Amino acid sequence: MGFALFLISLFTVVELNCENLFDTQNDSLKQDEEFLPTSDYHWTPYRYWCKLNRTGQEILSCGDLETLKIQSLPDLVALIEVENDTVLRDLTKRSLLRQAGYEYVMTDSPDARGIDVALLYSPFSFRLLNHHSISIPYFEGYKPTRDILYCAGEVITGDTLHVFVVHAPSRSEGVSATQPYRLLVAERLCQAVDSVRRESPCARVLVMGDFNDYSVDKSLQLLRDHNLVEVSDSAKGTHGAMATYRWHGEWGSLDHIFCSGLLTQHLLLCQINDAPFLLEPDKKYGGVKPRRNYLGPRYLDGYSDHLPLVSVFDLEH
Repeated sequence: MGFALFLISLFTVVELNCENLFDTQNDSLKQDEEFLPTSDYHWTPYRYWCKLNRTGQEILSCGDLETLKIQSLPDLVALIEVENDTVLRDLTKRSLLRQAGYEYVMTDSPDARGIDVALLYSPFSFRLLNHHSISIPYFEGYKPTRDILYCAGEVITGDTLHVFVVHAPSRSEGVSATQPYRLLVAERLCQAVDSVRRESPCARVLVMGDFNDYSVDKSLQLLRDHNLVEVSDSAKGTHGAMATYRWHGEWGSLDHIFCSGLLTQHLLLCQINDAPFLLEPDKKYGGVKPRRNYLGPRYLDGYSDHLPLVSVFDLEH
């Protein structure tokens, strides 16, 4: 009975940049031309459905926790780089995930390519109370970026969990040049967290996403200054991954999970899911690297260029 109660009180959350989960239809209002059947990427319906099923497989594997010797479905999954409602509906209702019973909410951002963030949730362990998008103010000289997704839900203890999902602007135009925009996103996030805390000083806050910054950068230091704890700071895999992302042989984490202090007290572990099927040999630099889906326009028939972060909480203790 004790072990059964322990399983019930476990709450597993996942953060995953799933690498360009686009449908195959042209959106005339967005710059999604790369991911069409006629593009250089040859993004066909067959490749799309392979991507959906592999993303589902990846999410399901995040509940297979060797460290705790348990198997369960993740309760929350923060997804980064999803295009629209179509892909979320197909993922949750028509892919390998269709038996998991996930519901979802997502943003509808002004991002030029149509990229958004989403939260999958199990209605059996997270009763959605409300949600909304948090827009990022216009920043002169920069393209519009992704909204922050805010969700509040009731968990098994009766407490409310406040969840924020973030996808900060990329570094593609230069780290220094784009840093002010990522700092602006972090400031907007901290304002929203502070607003929650004014209403509920002991609020349980969970922040997840791809911040396109490392732990030492100013944007993440700002979160720590606002009394959020980076529980993913030392997360590693069990099959060779030292971080969620690898570039030119160097591991680094652009993905992060932060918690309020009270929630951190319930943390059992935070690790990277580097199941062997998510990895491939790094022939140039040695070791392993994420088995990505594309490298430029070259189709690699993989999963994602990021590995999932997995955190497990024991909400009763």
